Amino acid sequence: MKRIIAALALALAATGVAAQEFPTKSITFVVPFAAGSATDTLARAVGQAISTETKQAVVIDNKPGASGMIAAQYVAKAPADGYTVLITTNTTHAANEHLYKKLSYDPVRDFAPLSGLGKGGQVMVVKNSLPVKTVQEFIAHAKKSPGRINFGSGSSSSRIAGELLQQMAGIELLHVPYKSNPLAVADMLGGTIDMMITDTTTGLPQVQAGKLRALGYSGARRSRLAPDLPTISEAGVKGYEMSYWFAAYAPAGTPPAVVRRLNALLVAATKAGPVTSFYDKTGVDAFTTTPEELATFQLAETKKWGEIIKKANIQPE
Repeated sequence: MKRIIAALALALAATGVAAQEFPTKSITFVVPFAAGSATDTLARAVGQAISTETKQAVVIDNKPGASGMIAAQYVAKAPADGYTVLITTNTTHAANEHLYKKLSYDPVRDFAPLSGLGKGGQVMVVKNSLPVKTVQEFIAHAKKSPGRINFGSGSSSSRIAGELLQQMAGIELLHVPYKSNPLAVADMLGGTIDMMITDTTTGLPQVQAGKLRALGYSGARRSRLAPDLPTISEAGVKGYEMSYWFAAYAPAGTPPAVVRRLNALLVAATKAGPVTSFYDKTGVDAFTTTPEELATFQLAETKKWGEIIKKANIQPE
């Protein structure tokens, strides 16, 4: 018995030492959306901070498509050694299970929560040629042509924001899905898409450049990046609010000591220059958690998003 206890003690000690030495090679951050998206930008900033801290490279692997399912499935099946991390959003870990009849991954069973990374709101933008300058004018315009005004989305946050607007404003829009928000914005700049409610990283630069027109902000409070832009609720859809969040996950089965080490690296990264700069430029708020807190938060968010999707009468695909 003493030998067994001694062996267990040595094994636990070795695991602790290994975790402290982690990482000993490059880490891959898998991103469910295209380069240039808010998630991609945050992943690169976090990766830069962690690389500086650990002296190991952090590789960004963008796997857009299928509302994040391609990336999530990839990470779910990756070796559970801490070297493959999913930098994702509520799309893959709160909304998808309500939007699709069958997922290629389980948002809870297949992952080890690491930490939250940020929370943010979205900006409602329209193409410049659309003859509206306010949310109320957009609603009136849409009511004149039911089903003829379209909106694009490249994430569940973007889509549900548009769906919720329809429900609360009593309008009918045509949804056009994209692999990521930047792709939808590109088509909006080309005149194909009429409206989007998209992350500030993707939308505000186009507004500031005069290429798109902003009508409102989806958060409960105005964005510090655009204090003169009213919330959608202030602009006429009373009670409207739709925010999104970022978080990091490893494959299920990742050793607890490695999970704790990754959590510490991620939390420290949110206080480093590249990430605080991202927060400042995008209006996203810092949001860090323990692995246990992220698991609890995810369950609550999954319930909330399910209720919104059901209320919006969206049928799973």
